[in-house]
Amino acid sequence: MKLISFKQSFVAFGVLLALGSCDTDEKLEVKGDGVVLENNFYRNETEAYSGLVAAYDKLGKHAGAMENAPLLFLNSASDDFYAGGGGAGDQPGLQVASNYSITPTNIPPNIWADYFKGVARCNIMIAKLPGVTMDEAKKARFTAEVKALRAYYYLDLVRMFKNVPLILAPVVQSEISTIVQAKPEEVYAQIEKDLTEAIPNLPMTLIPSELGRLTKGAATALLGKAYLSDNKKAEAAAELAKVNGATPGQASSFGYKLMDNFSQLWDHLHEFNSESILEISYSDKSNADWGNFERGDDEGNVAAQLMGMRDYSRYPRGVDKLLPDYINGWGFMVVTKDLQVAMQGDPRYASTIFDAAVERASGDKDDPNAFIKYTDSYQETGFHFIKYAPVNADIKASNPFLNFGINTYVIRLADTYLLEAEALGGTGARAQALLDAVRKRVGLDPVPVSLAAIQQERRLELAGEGHRWFDLIRTGEAAAKLAFKGFTANKNEAFPIPYSEFNNTKMIQNTGY
Repeated sequence: MKLISFKQSFVAFGVLLALGSCDTDEKLEVKGDGVVLENNFYRNETEAYSGLVAAYDKLGKHAGAMENAPLLFLNSASDDFYAGGGGAGDQPGLQVASNYSITPTNIPPNIWADYFKGVARCNIMIAKLPGVTMDEAKKARFTAEVKALRAYYYLDLVRMFKNVPLILAPVVQSEISTIVQAKPEEVYAQIEKDLTEAIPNLPMTLIPSELGRLTKGAATALLGKAYLSDNKKAEAAAELAKVNGATPGQASSFGYKLMDNFSQLWDHLHEFNSESILEISYSDKSNADWGNFERGDDEGNVAAQLMGMRDYSRYPRGVDKLLPDYINGWGFMVVTKDLQVAMQGDPRYASTIFDAAVERASGDKDDPNAFIKYTDSYQETGFHFIKYAPVNADIKASNPFLNFGINTYVIRLADTYLLEAEALGGTGARAQALLDAVRKRVGLDPVPVSLAAIQQERRLELAGEGHRWFDLIRTGEAAAKLAFKGFTANKNEAFPIPYSEFNNTKMIQNTGY
């Protein structure tokens, strides 16, 4: 699903959110204070469709924002990246995640709020859809999609913050003071319920104009991921096996199959490929600029701009050497030496890490006899992340910074292969075959399956895709792997709830904050 618009170019807009904001560029009936009268909306299928797009919209914050983009935030908190940027104060929300100085007052508040805005939009749709006059099959599908979306938003919330309110219906102002947190097991139970109810009414496949919307396969993969996070390994293995198919390496009943060439996952030419299970589509046609940025008009991949090297350009020798024509970026997501060493010699290295310092070292950094020049980022290591790296040909002339049409994967098949192998306990012929298939795709020989081998493979295969922090927390490795960044055990397994969320509620802050 396109952010803000599907390929049919319907315009999406936010509707009344008790716990959110109104992102709109269309005229709705509003009161003097600018609040949309949602009682006058959801009258027909067209309006329900717009509400559905609005429910999907917050999914786009994954890479469509700055310090509150989960992709950037979670990468910064992992052992694979430093936040980088121009200095210790650049995008401070990423810096405090990177060095574990994070507190309730310095965490980016929208890390929490954007997810709950998504939940609120889903809740409104679930409440309103029964009364909408429209085709019943479409209504069932819309209901399934918003239930699966609500599950997606809550899965990230409970994994990041652990103790979150479980809100399943629209909330009015007078009810805010009664909001309390649910137990994590209650949140997981609701996630699993939503997905189980959604799957039967989701389509197996999508027509080209629907790409990006949820399918049976995507919801099944989410359910498997939720079960594994909830430590229900047998249930997780069963759901993930449906996604992965009977024979690892062969097409599953959903049509998923590993791409033959790993590098094609990142060449911007193979969107929604056979390996893609849930993919966010970004547009270079949103015409976002600094005046409307992050108000709902923006549909571009903003993280791609942030992750580009600062002041990067090629000297003629670099052009002759066919070094990539990367954009002049903002220098975030500096690869740690630890990840670089782990990936040394791996066939996926060239699609993941650019050895910038090595290329610059051919002459002084300001010497035209060098290959490239760039400005060091904060905590520069000389290694930069390039899976989503834009090149100058991707720049839209009207605004080069906020309109990159570079998609990001939320779930892809290699992820679910390795999750199933983990759910199987890292042992047995099936787990071995799943691990072997991921390695065989990139020309690597088999290694004996084990939980340690699976986690190592996840690190190398999925580097920079936003999974590593969750993996370390789920497997209990975070305290050891993140000690060099200042991670504190029995505290940093959950992020602090933003201070602003405690106004007039009964919520309790997470332990240690």
